[in-house]
Amino acid sequence: MDKSVRKLSAENTDVLQKFLGTFDENVNSLMQELGVIVRVDGVKVIISGAEERVNLATEVAENLLALAAKGEEIDRGRVSYCIELAKEGKAEDIVKLSSGTVAITSRGKPVKCKTVGQKQYVDSIKRTSVVFGVGPAGTGKTYLAVCLAVQAYKQKQVDKIILTRPAVEAGEKLGFLPGDLQTKVDPYLRPLYDALEEMLGNENYLKLMERGIIEVAPLAYMRGRTLSNAFIILDEAQNTTPEQMKMFLTRLGDGSKMVVTGDVTQIDLPSGKASGLEHAVSVLKDVEGISTVYLTDKDVVRNPLVMSIVRAYDKDTARRKDEQVKHE
Repeated sequence: MDKSVRKLSAENTDVLQKFLGTFDENVNSLMQELGVIVRVDGVKVIISGAEERVNLATEVAENLLALAAKGEEIDRGRVSYCIELAKEGKAEDIVKLSSGTVAITSRGKPVKCKTVGQKQYVDSIKRTSVVFGVGPAGTGKTYLAVCLAVQAYKQKQVDKIILTRPAVEAGEKLGFLPGDLQTKVDPYLRPLYDALEEMLGNENYLKLMERGIIEVAPLAYMRGRTLSNAFIILDEAQNTTPEQMKMFLTRLGDGSKMVVTGDVTQIDLPSGKASGLEHAVSVLKDVEGISTVYLTDKDVVRNPLVMSIVRAYDKDTARRKDEQVKHE
């Protein structure tokens, strides 16, 4: 196999350090995943190894250096994602993602899409009235939807933000939990509270809650209402029944937008109960004004280990299905 050596230059030492990562974790990840050797000489990055692998690593390194030059932080997750893009001939997409800002947190930090799938999801929410965001844990489905809801309120596009979840989790029943109803449902809605507090700051978030501008409630509270001029998010929608999903979707009023998120691999409904999310995506796929975005393990933006966990479970699910087919 032909050996090759390629040299790149970082703009300065700050850019180089972002590329290398803390304790060189980024470049170590690059070497491990692509089987190349990377050395640094001043601000030069020297990549050596098998020609095909060096060409791929060079494409990844060029785009990560360009991302670092724009002031973006680089981590192992971004390295892995850029490698995935490079294998598809799309490594430059990771730089394009840095140009748009979804929202600004209460601390002034810009929120940006980190994957192509996230960008498609955000664009769909901006473009259509009802969006289904389907994908595994860690893909930013709920967080990005909350960011866009807060932005819509700040820009006076909506008068209210409504966040809801079905109160079905991991086989537990609310009746066995201590406290009143609000105390019982709070743990199920905690991820939504956390995202709102990050976007608005604790003080503003509490004020908007007190004024009823932000409403966080279990799905059952939506029955019989018409939700107008609101940004409505249904989270963990895989745990709805088809009847609950129909009830929720038909609450849509004038001037409102709905985002429905869920992970169909983590359904906690009783055995034999159909998921309202799976049913709705199938039934409404051809309805104008409704879009579905499927996020995958490539869109996981948590610890890179989460991506590996998701892939391992997906492989196990596929294996079990194959075995089931063979035995039928």
